[in-house]
Amino acid sequence: MDHEQWVVEDADGVAATAADHVAQEVRRVVDERGAFTFAVSGGRSPWAMLTHLAHQDLPWEAVSIWQVDERIAPAGDADRNLVGLADAVAALPVTVHPMPVEELLGDGPGDATEDEGAIAAACDAYAASLPDRFDLIHLGIGPDGHTASLVPGDEVLGVTDHAVAVTSTAYQGRRRMTLTYPALGRTDQLLWLITGEEKREALAGVLAGDPIYPASKVEAPRSIIVADRAAHPQQP
Repeated sequence: MDHEQWVVEDADGVAATAADHVAQEVRRVVDERGAFTFAVSGGRSPWAMLTHLAHQDLPWEAVSIWQVDERIAPAGDADRNLVGLADAVAALPVTVHPMPVEELLGDGPGDATEDEGAIAAACDAYAASLPDRFDLIHLGIGPDGHTASLVPGDEVLGVTDHAVAVTSTAYQGRRRMTLTYPALGRTDQLLWLITGEEKREALAGVLAGDPIYPASKVEAPRSIIVADRAAHPQQP
């Protein structure tokens, strides 16, 4: 897939540039259709983007935000992506759709249920909340080339008949709920935020379309990569 590549100086520049683009898209889409559907991944970069975005004068009441992925952890746990998302938009009249991961907690601290019926029910419930199509999905890339919680070697990579799935194994200590490849393709555009030298090799692989990197398999009509100089493989 071809990507538009926007290279800026540093991580704050990535957040500010992305926020300006999202703001432009919110205004355009709300003016055209009356509502804006937005999905946001975990990690540090989206919270910085949303902090910049929160200062923009936008029709926030027309904006709905879904989670791209979430760790299976208790409410309020520092591992939860929802904590950063909720903090970033706390003062805004947006609608946030949290992934129902609390329903998937196991008996012990940090455990996830093995009840396949409960997992399927939670995934189906979240899938039913998704719009037919997103206006914009934010994604990132890990040093191993994962995006959302589509991690190398996990069975979730092969899920094509469901919009939402749970990883088969723990990744960095937690199993995760995630949008699948088909769901990530239901968007008019992707906005990738990529910062840090540790992402450079993976970003080079994604730009080359190397299939060993899960992020390289996401497809959408338009894809914009906003990277800082440290992350972009073509920068000195």
